[in-house]
Amino acid sequence: MRMNKITKAVIPAAGFGTRFLPATKAQPKEMLTVVDKPVIQYIVEEAVAAGIKDIIIITGQSKRAIEDHFDRGFELELRLKEQKKTKVLKEIQKISKLANFIYVRQKEMLGDGHAILQAASLVKNEPFAVMFGDDIIDSPTPTIGEMIKIYEEFTDPVICLSQVPKKEVSKYGVIDGQKLRPNLHQISRFVEKPSPDKTPSNLVAVGRYIITPELMFILKKTPRPKNGELRLANAFIQYLKKHPIYGYAHEGDWHSCGDKLGFLKATVSFALQHPELKKEFIRYLKSI
Repeated sequence: MRMNKITKAVIPAAGFGTRFLPATKAQPKEMLTVVDKPVIQYIVEEAVAAGIKDIIIITGQSKRAIEDHFDRGFELELRLKEQKKTKVLKEIQKISKLANFIYVRQKEMLGDGHAILQAASLVKNEPFAVMFGDDIIDSPTPTIGEMIKIYEEFTDPVICLSQVPKKEVSKYGVIDGQKLRPNLHQISRFVEKPSPDKTPSNLVAVGRYIITPELMFILKKTPRPKNGELRLANAFIQYLKKHPIYGYAHEGDWHSCGDKLGFLKATVSFALQHPELKKEFIRYLKSI
């Protein structure tokens, strides 16, 4: 049977961003800037570098700024051209040409699994990537690209993994399994937010996944708990009863931008790499 190539990425971006209020009262949290780019642009650029052609963004109320960011800005481009700001003009024009952007509204916030299901008619019966808007992975090679290679080898779902201190595992989904080779694990169990004394490991799932048609079918059939949310983790747990899932322990640095401290750490890290800022920024940091 011919294996479908992965050409689509789904980015759930419908959440309210309550951890960043009041900054996110009128601005999507995905549009908060790390130095000079919004968080979501880092994620889109990673997907494009891995060969993704179609970016499906699941949006909600007050998220119009995301669409505007990845669209043409004719008035701005004209002004930059008149001012002969050629370098920044090229950067601006490049954004709308990154990929084919598709937007779907999630009318109710019913969990990450529910958000992914909003893209079902677009991904059809194909494997696809899921990339959450809270996570930037600064790696020499695109993390989602490495995960696509693993999918092409095994044709099963792939979860991105990162090591965290054991005391922090209760914030995440944690895996148990067998290490097959450097950076690759065969997952046998997925535990959602275990206590540190009952966790099977300190390898946690972070916001990158390869979803197969079989896993999507299970997600569609998974009932939403009463007064609860439909979680992607529920589908992983069901899938693992009969099939393996693989885990890729990413290279580079994972920045969890879903909370203030993680966002600040990401800002410092990227500022230290920025060619126009790093010298002065290092000097400033040393001064304090």
